[in-house]
Amino acid sequence: MAKAFNLLTFVFLGTILVTSCSEQRSGQLQETEQHQGLSEKLQLLRLSEIKPSGWLKQQMDGDLDGFTGHLDSIVPDLILKDDIYGKDRLSKKVKTKDVGAITDDGQWQVQFLWWNSETQSNWWDGYLRHAILTGNAYHLARAEKYVNRILQTQDEDGYLGIYDQELRYKFDNENGELWSKTTLLRGLLGWYEYTKNEKVLAAIERAAKNIVNNYPINASHPFYSTNPDASGLTHGLMITDVFERVYQLTKKSEYKTYCVFLYKDFSANKLNEDAQIPKLMDSAYKLRGHGAHTYEHLRALSAAAYSSEDPELMKALDNFLKKIAGTTAPSGGPIGDEWISQREADATTTGYEFCSTHELMHSYISLLGKTGAMEYAEKVERVFFNAAQGARHPQYSAIAYLKTDNSFSMNGKRNDDTTQPKQTRYKYSPAHQDAAVCCVPNAGRIGPYYVQSMWMKDSEGLVATLLGPSEVSTEINGENVLIKEITEYPYGNSIRFVVEKNGKKTLTLKIRKPSWADEIKSSVDYKKEGDLLVFRSEKELTDFELTFKTSVKEHLFKKKEVYFTYGSLVYALPISSQETISKNFPISGFHDYQYSPSPLGFARYLLPAASNLVGDDSKITGVFLNERTRKQENRELVPMGKSILRQVTFQRE
Repeated sequence: MAKAFNLLTFVFLGTILVTSCSEQRSGQLQETEQHQGLSEKLQLLRLSEIKPSGWLKQQMDGDLDGFTGHLDSIVPDLILKDDIYGKDRLSKKVKTKDVGAITDDGQWQVQFLWWNSETQSNWWDGYLRHAILTGNAYHLARAEKYVNRILQTQDEDGYLGIYDQELRYKFDNENGELWSKTTLLRGLLGWYEYTKNEKVLAAIERAAKNIVNNYPINASHPFYSTNPDASGLTHGLMITDVFERVYQLTKKSEYKTYCVFLYKDFSANKLNEDAQIPKLMDSAYKLRGHGAHTYEHLRALSAAAYSSEDPELMKALDNFLKKIAGTTAPSGGPIGDEWISQREADATTTGYEFCSTHELMHSYISLLGKTGAMEYAEKVERVFFNAAQGARHPQYSAIAYLKTDNSFSMNGKRNDDTTQPKQTRYKYSPAHQDAAVCCVPNAGRIGPYYVQSMWMKDSEGLVATLLGPSEVSTEINGENVLIKEITEYPYGNSIRFVVEKNGKKTLTLKIRKPSWADEIKSSVDYKKEGDLLVFRSEKELTDFELTFKTSVKEHLFKKKEVYFTYGSLVYALPISSQETISKNFPISGFHDYQYSPSPLGFARYLLPAASNLVGDDSKITGVFLNERTRKQENRELVPMGKSILRQVTFQRE
């Protein structure tokens, strides 16, 4: 999530201290006009109510055995040796930190100061959610110890953060005040949802009140900066994630009101960020910011828009989504390598960062809940099953910091581009410390955030929004309900639902109908309700099977290339490659991996004028034209998540 060193133009003037807002100006939210806003169509369940099963559970277990469970040992200097929320809080005396990144720009140092808070807290967030969702006793015990330690760092006034008394809330330039809280509190919220420990929620609310007291609503400017390039400051807008989730859990409307204030202050200040109202209302404006910032800020704008029902914000949100549509590759991966730079997505020349991938997926989840529109569920699946799975190593515990859909080499640079000599991000690693340890923590978050959103509630009952192997256990209309979703989806399109409940009331179960389904087969009756299939039953036990029939779908990309899907999966032609281990970590089994095409070289393939591709749940087969030999060959495409080097898009002959 760190901005690219070779494009960075920050001119840091230093972290300038300003007078903090006085307690007398610290108006309580209860005294301000409250925003009722639009009711969310779908509600998230608590993290503890959904469990992964099948291949999702296996992947999460594997990540606990791999980079998610061991990142603190892989990069101990960043996680174990820097107690940045406790005894090592930042003070005036701390001028530099070595976080292991390769850069020739000394002006980055002020940003480096808060980096470890992001690495630590995003890692803990993903780690503890993995522990919760898999039910792993060892990792749950570690997570509980961490939470208790963090709660002990909370000051009497509620402050949880990384700055000492003389620095906190006194900035007019780059800082990590709100961002360090965002990453920390998101993890604590996950732990509260699991334990229902009111002590944890009380600590979160005290921390939120401390923010409000120091950045009073309509009487302060938390996003003012003398320098428009302030990465940590603008990441801090995502404290809206925390305020919005606390509202969802407590129903205290003042938290929604504060989201509106935060976004409007962010939008009103002079900052080099895309998600500001004047830029979004300008039809000629092209997105150009740091990808992860841009896509996470979509969430903050949607929170403000739906909390306020402000027509201008709603219009800005609509415009934002249209602009983002041009940045996404066939896989759903959005430009983020690291900057968008007014470009449109290209399957070969624009890469996506794992951080950007997670942030856009998370923002689509937020919009799914607010609107109830199943198009966002389709977008979530496109990103998670293709861009995210396609950036994981299919065999080893490592991920790509940057990846392109058409991936012809993974040796540090983008498809052997030589214009960025210090580029290292196009490889597989369990850390990526030479760039920034931001993507690996987010690779640990993306799965749990997907799983928690697989099932939601509406006014009638349960909705299976994101499909895949899972179990949900919750209460509907006063009855305990357990549903097992048994499937290989998306690697198979048949799903068995086993529904158990402990009463005689009618249970309404809605299941999303994928837009790609040509035919639906069900062992029980259902009704159609828009993009949902509605099942109702009074029985205590219901067992039925649902199959979505489909075929190979051809899609046009950029008016000159095509790519293929079968069900929710984007397919790729794998390219034979040669593996090199470029780094060994002290922890056994962890390495950096680089890939070049096999010594025989590779050729791009074209699609013949007359092509007839056939597919099933695991592969697409057909005839392709070898561009080098000009001969037709029978080739097999596989899901992106099962590839390393690959070709996704094809030009016609």
